[in-house]
Amino acid sequence: MHIARHECPALVLNADFRPLSYYPLSIWPWQDAVKASILDRVNIVAVYDRAVRSPSTEIRLPSVISLKEFMTPAVRPAFTRFNVFLRDRFTCQYCGWRYATSELTFEHVMPRSRGGKTTWENVVTACGDCNLEKANRTPSEAGMRLLREAHQPSNWELRENGRSFPPNYLHESWRDFLYWDTELDPS
Repeated sequence: MHIARHECPALVLNADFRPLSYYPLSIWPWQDAVKASILDRVNIVAVYDRAVRSPSTEIRLPSVISLKEFMTPAVRPAFTRFNVFLRDRFTCQYCGWRYATSELTFEHVMPRSRGGKTTWENVVTACGDCNLEKANRTPSEAGMRLLREAHQPSNWELRENGRSFPPNYLHESWRDFLYWDTELDPS
């Protein structure tokens, strides 16, 4: 039986049983999870009903794995386009509409041509229309207001923002390890 690379991904947890990241969710293709298991680098926490076989062995595909050694998270998040979008919750900081990443831009509050730096404190998420409207001006010169001031987020802020955007695929074995912002049954 052929299993495609994108089928049966494994949720990857740190040694403390927390996901390495929420957005993007820390998952590995089944091949990487099986290899790490064979090399004794991870613990298998839960498995799929599917297996891979060799002439002498059958291995159930891991659905949740935990690292054997704790990976210390970075002290500060990396300054990337994606992390700026995540900090701003994929929302234009001028009009307030949420967009797909392909429709968002990396916008300098103080334009670079006027001495603005490419830093957490000077870059926000903007849609194409607002970016064009603001052009080479400051927000006040353009008559536009920022929803939130640009700032360097903490790892915790990015993780919490990422939890607001669950992925399209969630296997039931992952639910005990993911705490998405969903309404809980009061009973």
